Amino acid sequence: MRWAISEVPFVKRVLLGRWLHWSITAVTLAVFVVVILTGIFGTPAGNHNFGIVYVWLVWWALLKIVLVPFLGRFWCSVCPIPAPGEWLQRRAMIQPRPGGRLYTLGRKWPKFLRNIWAQNFGFLAVALFSALILTSPLVTGLVLLAFILVSLVTSLVFERRTFCRYLCPIGGFVGVYSQMAPVAVRIKDPAVCAGHKEKTCYIGSDAGYGCPYFNVPSKMVDNTYCSMCGECLRTCPKDNIAFYVRQPGADLLHTKGRRLDEAFNGLMMLGAAFVYSVVLIGPYGWLKATARAVGTPGWFVYAGVLLIFNAVAVPGLFWLCVRLGQALSRKPAARTGAGGARTPGRRDSLFADYAAILVPLGLAIWVAFTLSFTLINLSYAWPALSDPFGWGWNLFGTAQMAWTPYVSGLIPYLQVPLLLAGLVGAIALALRTARQHGQPAWSAVPVSLFCLAAVVGLLTLYLA
Repeated sequence: MRWAISEVPFVKRVLLGRWLHWSITAVTLAVFVVVILTGIFGTPAGNHNFGIVYVWLVWWALLKIVLVPFLGRFWCSVCPIPAPGEWLQRRAMIQPRPGGRLYTLGRKWPKFLRNIWAQNFGFLAVALFSALILTSPLVTGLVLLAFILVSLVTSLVFERRTFCRYLCPIGGFVGVYSQMAPVAVRIKDPAVCAGHKEKTCYIGSDAGYGCPYFNVPSKMVDNTYCSMCGECLRTCPKDNIAFYVRQPGADLLHTKGRRLDEAFNGLMMLGAAFVYSVVLIGPYGWLKATARAVGTPGWFVYAGVLLIFNAVAVPGLFWLCVRLGQALSRKPAARTGAGGARTPGRRDSLFADYAAILVPLGLAIWVAFTLSFTLINLSYAWPALSDPFGWGWNLFGTAQMAWTPYVSGLIPYLQVPLLLAGLVGAIALALRTARQHGQPAWSAVPVSLFCLAAVVGLLTLYLA
């Protein structure tokens, strides 16, 4: 069941217009500039610096708890990082150029990189330095400035939002988990698209630009690469595209072959959630100090363990669980054949399909992890708002507000049902995947036990 919310006249006018979308982007860019300035020139005390507090506490919490679960990749459409490059690329901020023309060198992104492997490795690279980035205002400011410069250069050299689609380390995370969102942009009638040869939704028109993320709307089956920016809605002359509200997690119910790069993304994100939980909120102060001491012998050991755990151990263990389940079933896996039919044999397809069960579990784990420090530290946001640089200002009269943990006693009561709900969702998808591959239900037991072990391990840490 789904409801085309864009068919409501007022909603449709808002979505077809450009001012609201541009206004949100302009506000986020202004905040982004303040974050960079306070990071470089403000106090080095992270809990009093606007950049640290509003990026790694406020924005992080909004992204994980609100934006991704409920709005999918909407954040990507208003993200300040690609905005300057995109405005230069379009030579316009609001109204489109005739024909949706873009001013770039027009280089094509290499075919072998048209996936999210670069995003996966980029996320791992950021994870290596995360303990330092999350606590050092200067490092945060410089990293974000580097992101905006890379995005700017990429926009001027390559087509559309190449940086967002193929390079942004956060994009892979947001894309994979956006499949849980109860909103989606989809076509209304496939027959209408089949009869429309111009495909202005992809190439652009006087009404707007071609899809910034290189999507052909008639071929989209999930939210992974759709930012819901609305360009296809504006450029479709047949009024055949709509914004839908539907069942949460509907994208995960499609019977189709999953991609290996997306599978590894989900597995590495799961591993990263474990590492962050142990290092950043665990009782091991020495481990957090080691993670911050970049360049020391201890840090190189930590970096090696992190890389092996995320890129080898977690995917490898899950692969073994998939193979064990296949051995228990005594039946070959199935793969996607012509016309979407399933044909026997392809093992990487089975591994990738099963990895999709980690989407609800992984999102639940990231939300639980975020709650563990957000509610305790959110009160730092009020002083940082009045005194962003830590220079003794009091712009809004909140500079002297004391740190006060919010409902810290309720955190475990929020985390436990969240993790259990993620576990139930993962097991249900595992059983569904087994059926899709023509295997008995017990073939899903090993991957289900993998998910159970992950939840038990995190609950042991959170409830200690």
